[in-house]
Order: sequence, then structure tokens, then C-alpha cells
Amino acid sequence: MSSKTPADDATDARHAAREPLVCPSCATTYPLDERFCPRCGMPLVYAGGLGVEEPVTATHERARKIKKQYAEGDLVRVAGARNLAEAEFIQGLLLEEGVPSILRRSRGFDVPDFLAAGPRDIMVPASGAATAGEVLLQSDLAPPAMASPPMVRVALGLLAAFAVVALVAWLISLSAH
Repeated sequence: MSSKTPADDATDARHAAREPLVCPSCATTYPLDERFCPRCGMPLVYAGGLGVEEPVTATHERARKIKKQYAEGDLVRVAGARNLAEAEFIQGLLLEEGVPSILRRSRGFDVPDFLAAGPRDIMVPASGAATAGEVLLQSDLAPPAMASPPMVRVALGLLAAFAVVALVAWLISLSAH
């Protein structure tokens, strides 16, 4: 709901009527009776007050960072966080790459929503899931399902298993004699 009064609206209308119209594409100024730019066909807008831009809200700033190609499809879970602060940190990392995300309380957690405690799921549209996975892998925040095990760990695990089997076979051969 707007907090403007009818007097404020009338003042805004008189102020806008004195401002020239300008093309947002080619920045050419036109009189008030024009509606579209004759050069490029863009709709004309009011020039604004002396080149001073209105402050951008945090919501608009976030929306400007989102890349449209990552905003399509069903929501999929790409990561989990232990609490709200960690989830918002991950959400900020994704936003820097243009991937929109939302936070959702993990299932089965009985803390009221107004508390910051409790695990959260980070959800992104399906078109941004691959990029989100790459961002999380680069920052070492990927869940175990997305991160591939390092080859060194696999090799050490196989070596340890081979050593145990060899030790058991050696003990069996000693007891047989």
C-alpha cells in the first residue's frame, strides 16, 4: 500500500509535466507530445530530476544480478546449510554468479520459522543447477552427492583394503603350519 497522498500525486504529475521526454536507448530529448523515439522506436521516458537517479532498493539490486537463463524450470536442491546465516552466505555466492535461489527449511525440523536455527535447503531453478554446483565446488561448499571423491582417497582406501587382505592371508598361512 502506498503512503502517498493525492496532493503528492498531483505534485509529481506537475513536476513530470515540466520535464522533457528522453529516449532510454539513444538519449535524445523530445517534446512532451512525442511518445516513441523516431530513430529507434523505443518508448520515451521522463528525463528525471537533474540527472539524479532515485536510490535503488536492495530487492532491485538483487534482481539486476540474476541472469535470465538460470531462472527457468522447477526448483531443485543444490545444497544444505546448518543454519540461516550459512544458507544466506551460500545464497550470496550463487547470486554473484547470477543464479537465483531461495531458502527452504529442511523437512522434519520442528523449530518455528521465525527462528534462525535449524537446517535449510538451498533451492535453485533447474536451469541454474549445473552452474550452482560448479560455484559450490569451487568454494568447497558442495554437498557430498555433488562433490566427486578425490582420486587420492580412493587409492589410499584400495591400498588399505589390499593390506588388510594380505595381512589376513599371511596370518592364515602361519596358523596352518
